[in-house]
Amino acid sequence: MSGLALFIAVFLACVVEAVEATTIVLAAGMTRDWRSALAGTASGIGVLALVIGIVGPAISKLPIGGLRLFVGALLLVFGLQWVRKAILRSSGYKALHDEDAIFEKEVIAARIANRGGRLGVADWYAFTISFKGVLLEGLEVAFIVLTFGTIKHQVGLASIAALIAILLIAGAGLALRKPLARVPENAMKFIVGIMLTSFGIFWGAEGAGATWPGADASLIGIILFMTLFSLANVKALRRQSRRQLAAISSLAIDLSPVLDKDVVDPIEVDELQVLTSRSLKESIKAFGEFWFDFLIGDDWRGTVGLLMAFVLTVWLNKAGGSSWWIVPAAVTVLLPYNLLRVTRAH
Repeated sequence: MSGLALFIAVFLACVVEAVEATTIVLAAGMTRDWRSALAGTASGIGVLALVIGIVGPAISKLPIGGLRLFVGALLLVFGLQWVRKAILRSSGYKALHDEDAIFEKEVIAARIANRGGRLGVADWYAFTISFKGVLLEGLEVAFIVLTFGTIKHQVGLASIAALIAILLIAGAGLALRKPLARVPENAMKFIVGIMLTSFGIFWGAEGAGATWPGADASLIGIILFMTLFSLANVKALRRQSRRQLAAISSLAIDLSPVLDKDVVDPIEVDELQVLTSRSLKESIKAFGEFWFDFLIGDDWRGTVGLLMAFVLTVWLNKAGGSSWWIVPAAVTVLLPYNLLRVTRAH
């Protein structure tokens, strides 16, 4: 991957995360106290910089084969989460990401929260909500910077791309003093999810010993395949949705009492709200749930299936067989399986 491609991939991914973090900070600052909100933001960025500074050199010391397998597997699992959510949003099974609605939700929560300061901070709620928002969204930024940057030995370039994206979105948000609802976040998440998944397939299989036909040029084919395959899944789920709606309509059931209520999305947990738990036990549990959701998400079966695919790739490569096709084949089976399992539960 060229330096330009790496820069674009990291930049787009970080724009998405920066929009979400900026929305939270804006709600805390405009509703509560700007100084406390900005202090929480700075603290969150400081922790993220520390994470990158410590984890980055440790990852870079791995042998190149092990590094590609490790980074590729993480990118694949992480990228498929984005792709699944993007497909569910595009097919109507999951609400589109609405920054205006999220902003209003955060504003309401900020207005009813208790006021008071701690440790020299005037408004502790504004500080903590901003800190946690920046940290949670920023962890994904750090993950993307470290994986893309380390595998190509260009952590500095990846960090610059992330910094530009963050400064651009944060500056626009602070200047406008409103959520950046016009940023095409859902489309960007779809694109970034496909890119993360494609690079994960390529690097992961290569790290497991597979040799790609066409070498680096095969990455273009993987990206095209993931794009067409994802769009095909969107089309299939839209047909399924229409059939389900037609079946419901034929029963002549009045759904207005249900539709008028707020529906809790079973697919995506509100990590920020969970992590505001006050008890130590709840905080530790929430922290563990966050990392489980961050790395595995709602599809632990798919993660196990991908690990088995990598093991099979290693085994077949040692046996002298052609193994490059195993991981793409696993994705072809596991992605529709998860989508059908989730949508049939609705």
